[in-house]
Amino acid sequence: MALCIPPAFSPFSDFNSMTTTAAPAQDENQLMAERREKLLAMRERQAQGKGVAFPNDFKPSHRAAELVEAHNEKSTETLLEQGHVVKIAGRMMLKRVMGKASFATLQDASFGPTGGRIQIYVTRDEVGEELYALFKHWDLGDIVAAEGRVFKTRTGELSIHATQVRLLTKSLRPMPDKFHGIADQEVKYRQRYVDLMTDEATRRRFVARSQAVSALREFMVAHQFLEVETPMLHPIPGGANAKPFVTHHNALDQQMFLRIAPELYLKRLIVGGFDRVFEINRSYRNEGISVRHNPEFTMMEFYAAYWNYLDLMDFTESLIRDAAQKALGTLQLSYQGRAVDLSQPFERLTIREAICKHTEAAAHIDDAVWLTNALKKLGLSEAKNKLSTRSLASLQVLYFEETVEEKLWQPTFICEHPTEISPLARANDARPEVTERFELYITGREFGNGFSELNDAQDQAARLQSQVAAKDEGDDEAMYYDHDFVRALEYGMPPTGGCGIGIDRLMMLLTDSASIRDVILVPALRREA
Repeated sequence: MALCIPPAFSPFSDFNSMTTTAAPAQDENQLMAERREKLLAMRERQAQGKGVAFPNDFKPSHRAAELVEAHNEKSTETLLEQGHVVKIAGRMMLKRVMGKASFATLQDASFGPTGGRIQIYVTRDEVGEELYALFKHWDLGDIVAAEGRVFKTRTGELSIHATQVRLLTKSLRPMPDKFHGIADQEVKYRQRYVDLMTDEATRRRFVARSQAVSALREFMVAHQFLEVETPMLHPIPGGANAKPFVTHHNALDQQMFLRIAPELYLKRLIVGGFDRVFEINRSYRNEGISVRHNPEFTMMEFYAAYWNYLDLMDFTESLIRDAAQKALGTLQLSYQGRAVDLSQPFERLTIREAICKHTEAAAHIDDAVWLTNALKKLGLSEAKNKLSTRSLASLQVLYFEETVEEKLWQPTFICEHPTEISPLARANDARPEVTERFELYITGREFGNGFSELNDAQDQAARLQSQVAAKDEGDDEAMYYDHDFVRALEYGMPPTGGCGIGIDRLMMLLTDSASIRDVILVPALRREA
């Protein structure tokens, strides 16, 4: 059946090729009032038995991307001969009304060359005068359903000639400017729902995140790791040096803490007999907010019996490569305009080696006085950092953090962290002042932390006691003494390796996002006034 399109519209080549005179700016409150009046009219029509204001019985048969993929290469003649009838639904993003015929663009959740959008062509003769009159008053942002035949306009844009249209959901708030979207970055974070509906790049970023997390999970399961869930409310915070969020459980009448890390619970499971466990978890730290830090964040921790930190480095390297390959299809990444190569073996350096390689401090690396003065010149105060009481190893770590971290652009494992700042890691047998621990750095920031686990219950108890002493001296990030964890170790934990990977930072890398807020659907923000 040939489509009957009035010559005057020719047939509206397509919506995107047309120019529209900008309407005068209107007050948002006025626009919302007008939309509420339209909804009131819809409710009155419902009361008269003329439809439903918010119908819930429409089932789309296709999505926009599916239609484009299936039909975009077909000729106009072929589409007319085949006469495909489809049902679609989506948010109305564009609209052009001219007399007896109109074009509108609907956007659904699919992804394709048109970004999940498809054009519908609505005529008075096809849908009827009453419905067409209603359609002309529908607004951008409304959720609209359409049924009709697939065809192409004379400019070749795949469209749907609607035989039926329905308003499924009335939008009461006006959309942002369709050409510029949301200009205010904070509004994008605060009203992520609007950001998602107006910015295809945002939608794609979070789809990529979901796919990457799925790839991580598949990789872990394929390597015989058991996915588990451990508590988010802890009677004692542990597993990391961090300041916790504090709450109160009314029924138990006791203070509780939001999880800062799942580590101690996962190691209890290794004690219990599970050889390999992992958890993709939400954790919370009551600390600063920056482009790399959000108080609520996602990480993956995994533990394997009979592994050490060397095994962990090999595995972590493979894990990150697999996630990048599955999410992006390549190991040659670009982050903020600079190349990141995941295909080459990740470099492995000790803290001392990294300082010697990336700074001019090699001759002074073992001089505590020189390091103390150098740190003061870098702006670290004695009062806050207690430089004069720190060990040489601790001073080296501080100097590394201040001068080397940001230079580690390509993937690099930094090893041999001091025992005094690694209370849960196994000390090196040959050099007990350092531990069998690594941190993974990419693009100048930490992505992961892993080590051979300390499974000597007596040594662990002594280390936790030292943490308690540090807390008593004012270190609010020092760990608490966890009696039950020590008790678990007393039953015996096999030699074990454990690692934590920051999922949000990994997603920043994979999606080339400058801020951690760009990869968290609902980042932490100050409450609106």
